[in-house]
Amino acid sequence: MNRTMLLLGLTALLATPAAAQWLGEPVWNDPRAGTGFTIYGDYTRPNTDAGGGNAFGGRVTLGAGTFTLTGGVSSWKADLVSQRITTFGGTAAFRLIGGSLIPVAVNLQLGGGHSLEITSSTVAAPVQTMLLGAVGLSVPLPTPVVSIEPYISPGIRYHHYNNVAPGASDHETNFGWVIGGKLGFGPIGIHLAYDSEKFADGTRHGVFGVGANLGLRP
Repeated sequence: MNRTMLLLGLTALLATPAAAQWLGEPVWNDPRAGTGFTIYGDYTRPNTDAGGGNAFGGRVTLGAGTFTLTGGVSSWKADLVSQRITTFGGTAAFRLIGGSLIPVAVNLQLGGGHSLEITSSTVAAPVQTMLLGAVGLSVPLPTPVVSIEPYISPGIRYHHYNNVAPGASDHETNFGWVIGGKLGFGPIGIHLAYDSEKFADGTRHGVFGVGANLGLRP
């Protein structure tokens, strides 16, 4: 009986993902964006309520003026499972305000992701599908040599879980927000973000992420 309750508890924990489109990562956003391709590498740390552990990810973004498409993958090792959880996802963003003569940028972001099934020696984590809609606001700072652009991005996240434990809900919709920033040195940059989302069970999932990026622009 105790073992059964433990397994159900672990399953419930893992059924609530660390963020939206890529499990174990923040919801990355870039309100100003740009043109050309940008390659991103990410390292992230979810808090205990979000499953803990760490995640690695990679993304490729194609910017075409005001419209941006992003595709990527993450690999999350939670504290309570022996295998990594892989998630594929993507976003589409449209810049509503912003340009060379406007000191702020505002965008609309839509995205989603899907995790692959994993089975460890202790618990089977349910397959998850995540959808999000968010707005982003950034204010580039007028600094020499290095470009600095802090941003905030609040939005709505939807989570659907397959094969959940009996009696557990298979979906929920939450409000979440991200605060982050970018530092640019020409085509090379550093990005970081903190993601916060409150779930129906009362826990607040936090994820901190940092990484580097390389722009390949025309």
